[in-house]
Amino acid sequence: MKAAFLPDRGVIRVGGEGARAFLDGLVTTNVELIRPGIGRFGALLTPQGKIIADFLLTKAPQGHGGGFIIDAPLALAQALADRLGFYKLRAKVTIENLSAQLGVLAAWDGTPAQTPDLAFQDPRDPRLGWRIFVPEDLVKETAAALGADLVESDIYEAHRIACGAPRGGVDFIYGDAFPHETNMDRLHGVDFDKGCYVGQEVVSRMQHRGTARTRVVRVRLDNGAPEIGIPVVAGDKPLGTMGSSANGTGLALLRIDRVADALTAGLPLSAGGIAIGLVSPDDVAAPKKASA
Repeated sequence: MKAAFLPDRGVIRVGGEGARAFLDGLVTTNVELIRPGIGRFGALLTPQGKIIADFLLTKAPQGHGGGFIIDAPLALAQALADRLGFYKLRAKVTIENLSAQLGVLAAWDGTPAQTPDLAFQDPRDPRLGWRIFVPEDLVKETAAALGADLVESDIYEAHRIACGAPRGGVDFIYGDAFPHETNMDRLHGVDFDKGCYVGQEVVSRMQHRGTARTRVVRVRLDNGAPEIGIPVVAGDKPLGTMGSSANGTGLALLRIDRVADALTAGLPLSAGGIAIGLVSPDDVAAPKKASA
């Protein structure tokens, strides 16, 4: 088993007797299903349905103060806490940015020998393993308790890319992408049966009509790694932009209809002069419309 401390992740706690209902009315995932040891993937959206921040969240046991713990991008942690505070109004909740006290350890490729109290399985994909909230000075001790070899964060980054899990700010731009475009619907980040939340109408419409035409797609890189943000093209026709890459695999935000047309026409894909291919044709399959 491997474990890596993720220096780009921050931690927020939302506590108080009204915390569950408060969060459930705001975010894309079903907070009613969250318990200690059980996590969900979700996002806070603009009213127009675009992602302000995506995150993992779980419930802390009472012995650790209770409340809901959010694993969010460190660069957005304070802004996300402030935005949640904007929605607080009279709700009986407390919101704290704990990023100075707690960090995030990822563990994968095995089963923990011991499961810490503040741990849960990554709900996006079983291959992504576990997330553990831990102070940075206890990372080595925690990894040893898990029975994991502590490795650098770039090893986890390569694993994330291979699993096809997009990272905001790298594979898509916050404030400019819809959940479907970042595969949140495929990564269990949107509950289409829950009650209302901010941006729900737009997300539900995209799901029902099957109008998602842009997706983060896994790509194969045979010779080199294109820079992040460089255009992906077929001939002279733009298809989207390149995201992160490692070990011959990358993620790109692409217009899947244009990619399908290019493949049908036999046009090679490239980014910055580097040839790319698809890891799986299913990644650019036409979205299915929800049944009426």
